[in-house]
Amino acid sequence: MLKWLIRRRIAAFERDNDYDAGYLHEILDADPKAAMAAGKMGAIGGYRKGVPTAPWCAAGLVAVMDADCGPCAQLAIGMSERAGVDPAVRKVVAGDVAGLPDDVALAVRFARAVLDRDVEADVLREQVHARWGMTGVISLAYAMAGGQFYPMLKYALGHGTACVRLRVGGADVPVLREAA
Repeated sequence: MLKWLIRRRIAAFERDNDYDAGYLHEILDADPKAAMAAGKMGAIGGYRKGVPTAPWCAAGLVAVMDADCGPCAQLAIGMSERAGVDPAVRKVVAGDVAGLPDDVALAVRFARAVLDRDVEADVLREQVHARWGMTGVISLAYAMAGGQFYPMLKYALGHGTACVRLRVGGADVPVLREAA
């Protein structure tokens, strides 16, 4: 019964997001508890408190594009668009940090520094903390962790896919990962 219920939830997610979650079905077939554990990461990655939607989505998108600019990144773009941050998403994907609103640019620079293990992350973390408090730092950290988790899981299971273009607002946008 539990397996049937989880399978239905995965199928609904696939339909709602035009996304192939075959890897989750594979995990569910092997061990329903493992599938439930993977779902918990979605809850962690979805935590957002004290940070506006656009910077939070941007930090997660930078992280997912760092791990994989294929279907997971496209999923993050779709979720960002549905949250109303299409213009910021386009600029993040295109690597146009200078063209972003200040709060989104801060989140992008922070995410990039954290992912690169750059010492600048310390300075940017202080700026994030000053702007959004500790819950904002946590929110961005969780968005980044969530952005990295699923691509890593997919690649480990043999479901990873690379790309060179993503669709934002119905248009192809070249991916400039290093600029983000």
